[in-house]
Amino acid sequence: MRVYNFSPGPSALPLAVLEKAASEMTDVNGTGQSVMEMSHRSKDYKPIIEKTEALLRELMGIPSNYKVLFLQGGASLQFSMVPLNLAASEPGLPKKKAVYIDTGIWAKKAADEAAKYAEVSIPASSKDKAYTYIPAAPAPEAGTAYYHITFNNTIVGTKWASIPDTGAVPLVSDISSCILSEPLDVSRFGILYAGAQKNLGPAGTTVVIIREDLIGHAPSLTPALLRYDIHAGEGSMYNTPPCYGIYIIGLVLEWLKNLGGVPAIEQKNREKAKLFYAYLESSKSFLSPVEKPFRSLMNIPFVSRETDPDRRKDIEARFVREAATAGLVNLAGHRLVGGMRASIYNAMPIEGVKALIAFMERFA
Repeated sequence: MRVYNFSPGPSALPLAVLEKAASEMTDVNGTGQSVMEMSHRSKDYKPIIEKTEALLRELMGIPSNYKVLFLQGGASLQFSMVPLNLAASEPGLPKKKAVYIDTGIWAKKAADEAAKYAEVSIPASSKDKAYTYIPAAPAPEAGTAYYHITFNNTIVGTKWASIPDTGAVPLVSDISSCILSEPLDVSRFGILYAGAQKNLGPAGTTVVIIREDLIGHAPSLTPALLRYDIHAGEGSMYNTPPCYGIYIIGLVLEWLKNLGGVPAIEQKNREKAKLFYAYLESSKSFLSPVEKPFRSLMNIPFVSRETDPDRRKDIEARFVREAATAGLVNLAGHRLVGGMRASIYNAMPIEGVKALIAFMERFA
């Protein structure tokens, strides 16, 4: 029996996608091979990666002057690749400036990594209130190489309510936990990047969407595998790409298109989130710690209303155990913040949210 998987990542995949992948495990497209056995440069694999890119461009409305790259290393490798390619300088020359807005643990990790290659400024942070809100985004100074935000904060459950205006300075964003969950104007960004393991497919593939004028600025000592120009020039084939992950992403995108695309999934996501937040607002046992204007559609942390810290910790641990027994798995909050968290990505049906609420009522 399948469970309702509320994992923040790797997360649940649509059942229809898993079933199709299973049916094609030993023979895809009549080739007599699994995708895992194919040469990435073969005539059999080429249509798979091309179809995946075309579907992503269609569903996200990616303009023609943007490259789509399928890379490895997760979003965490992009914490290095972005500053290396946009702000790092040749040896002996001063570092370029980069702005980071600190909205959570992953945003801070990105800024810390960038500081190795760029002169990083953090003009706004929500750390003062345990990252339960999104701070106002100040305008960047002239000469800034790029401006970085984490659009949806997986651990603390916040999201940007609107895209900040950075003028001529390229806006860069980690959209790992919200990609394709609602429409996003790609043209407002210089670079978007996302690990696949939340809304796109299995862990091991990273999607980078980059405006062409931002390609080709890495200093000469940058390793080849960390240069956007090399990956773009080779069509994501400079080295062996994560072939099976790209194939699964293609199936997920096909599933999403058949549902009606991003507007249709947004409607479903808003319905799920509205239902769960409404329950938390009315509950005498649980609450959401996130300020209402900044609540994520994808990741919903919640805690017990118990005021005694030790008793609250015991209640929350018991909740996670008993929920798993009831077929509601991976509801523990991140180890650094505790509590509980329900990640309700695109693949989570509303029935899963309803089952969670029913369990919470019984538990209370």
